[in-house]
Amino acid sequence: MKHNFGAGPCILPQIVFKEAAEAVVDFNGLSILEISHRSPEFVAVMEEAQELVKKALDVPQGYTVLFIQGGASLGFTIAALNMMRQTKKAGYINTGTWAKGAINEAKAVGFDVDIFASSEDKNFSYIPKGAAVPTDVDYIHYTSNNTIFGAQFHEIPDTNLPLVCDMSSDIFSRPVDVSKFDIIYAGAQKNLGPAGATLYIVKDEILGKSTSEFMPKYLNLKNHSDKGSMMNTPPVFSVYTAMLNLRDLIANGGVIAAEKRNQEKADELYGEIDRNPAFTGTVPVEDRSNMNITFLLEDDADKAAFDAAWHAAGIVGLKGHRSVGGYRASMYNALSIESVKVLSKVMRDFKTKKQ
Repeated sequence: MKHNFGAGPCILPQIVFKEAAEAVVDFNGLSILEISHRSPEFVAVMEEAQELVKKALDVPQGYTVLFIQGGASLGFTIAALNMMRQTKKAGYINTGTWAKGAINEAKAVGFDVDIFASSEDKNFSYIPKGAAVPTDVDYIHYTSNNTIFGAQFHEIPDTNLPLVCDMSSDIFSRPVDVSKFDIIYAGAQKNLGPAGATLYIVKDEILGKSTSEFMPKYLNLKNHSDKGSMMNTPPVFSVYTAMLNLRDLIANGGVIAAEKRNQEKADELYGEIDRNPAFTGTVPVEDRSNMNITFLLEDDADKAAFDAAWHAAGIVGLKGHRSVGGYRASMYNALSIESVKVLSKVMRDFKTKKQ
């Protein structure tokens, strides 16, 4: 058995893998990969997926749910273009690689970007706090979870301005007050489904209000809203699998139950890191992510032995990002507490062998 702690394409519940695999072979007589996206069968899939997002996150009236292609990396540009107003200024919080990507794309489409808070001074190992939020910008943008560096926002930034958030790596892992946001966007491949679809939850009031002179048809969220996410051929398989996963999430207690399970997993692994002298965490306790746990060996000379130990236990995807080093245990919704306990036991046994 493999225990998948990989940070990229997500682990999904086994029942979702099974149902999605069956649909590749037979979905009402055809493969899900070959059906028309205009067929009544797939229109029903898209509509159910959108409704399940609303149910899972308790999305209020006045919001539209979209599934679009391009990943959150295209979302950086889409969000900026659709939020552009007369000031052409935007406020961003810089908490790492993906936040920097969003900042650069906002600049590329013509924004004067005010980076009013940043954790770059300590290699993005914490969430900046106490910064004065600008009041003269079109919107505020932040990235809710730092996938690479392992820091996570545990409170929504306090602002009366329009708020935009990239929630790619922690959406559906906990409840969120959608009413506080104008745009939420998230790549599917962490807690939602396979790569290919990007989820947008958009306040209807902002649609069609952009003042940008540069607005390609595909990047205008109003066009996607008007067509029900069917402006062009949607990522059919990704949306179908997301629908299956959302069904499973809701059937198992929704995001409230998912948050409880995720906290249990985080407590298990952070607890081992904190009491084990062979390891050290990289993020202050108050900013620790429950999705991506980063840690280091106290002695780099132990690397080969520890790597051999976790490989032998069937653990995959534990290597840290090159910009941080060490190890990263990504623990998305579908990862079981049993897999986390396997890792903590490997760490515990490793400490014993060193003594």
